[in-house]
Amino acid sequence: MEKRVIGYFKDNGKAEEALRECKEKGFNEISILGNETRDQTGISGKGGSQLTSGTMTGGAIGGLAGLAMGAGALVIPGIGPILALGPLAAALGGAVTGGVAGALVDYGIPEDRSNFYESKIKEGNTVMVVKTDEGKTDEVAQIFRGHEAKDVRVH
Repeated sequence: MEKRVIGYFKDNGKAEEALRECKEKGFNEISILGNETRDQTGISGKGGSQLTSGTMTGGAIGGLAGLAMGAGALVIPGIGPILALGPLAAALGGAVTGGVAGALVDYGIPEDRSNFYESKIKEGNTVMVVKTDEGKTDEVAQIFRGHEAKDVRVH
């Protein structure tokens, strides 16, 4: 049975590391959602790199977009500009009314948790979801936690 492991990262660099490790371990259905929130210095939240900054776009995001299989910059009502990578990128492209929470619900995340993770994106955090077999969820959750993911859940 397929399950989804979801968590959020305060540090975009840690999210990048978790994505790379998941890919190295053979996990392919990975989605990342990040908000374009910056202060005057151009730094997002507490993380060292900004998901949609020129640095990320030119370097890591180019590679990560290939790793996550599809990427898109979208403007979501109530949230603003976000970057979506992976299977959820397509779902968000058509999610005009449901926004991020609606796309997460459609992807198998319960509504209350979807609303929670949407709020974390609004705060400038990065949310990652990995779809995998039930027997591998502990491995993904361990990878997430090893890279400082918060509120890691399996659904």
